[in-house]
Amino acid sequence: MATAIVSKIKAGDLELKEKVVSINRVVKTTKGGRAFSFSALVVVGNESGIVGHGLGKAKEVQEAITKGIEDAKKNLIKVPIMHGTIPHDQLAKEGAAKVLIKPAAHGTGVIAGGSMRAVLESAGITDILAKSLGSANPHNVVKATFKALGLLREPLQVSRTRNLSLKKVFNG
Repeated sequence: MATAIVSKIKAGDLELKEKVVSINRVVKTTKGGRAFSFSALVVVGNESGIVGHGLGKAKEVQEAITKGIEDAKKNLIKVPIMHGTIPHDQLAKEGAAKVLIKPAAHGTGVIAGGSMRAVLESAGITDILAKSLGSANPHNVVKATFKALGLLREPLQVSRTRNLSLKKVFNG
């Protein structure tokens, strides 16, 4: 399988919207009783091609979400979007989670499950068919979705690499 080409983006000058994908309560039993802490999986995006994910852990839920947002801003990627959808099909795997994303016709909407939907909507994709195969663990599904989005190639770049016209790449 091909490796993802990930280009890092600075979050400072972007207007990012955040979505909490999952919050998990963790309990550690000590001799003094139970110690509770929380982990939050967060997705941020500007809804026009830039998206990131992060994990925050803290004793309070709000603090965990804040830490998750800060982590997500450090892991931003650029997604090639054409007419509200992706340029081609892509399959990616992370742990036991496997995701399949396919371009869809205008007006289809985002057909995807919970954690995949958050990532795809944050990226600004409006029409896509997506299926989560295998594990439904939100952490691995989000990572697999990011891997799939990272593997997507810009059509203009593909046409230059192959020395073909843009029209030939799509119709060929």
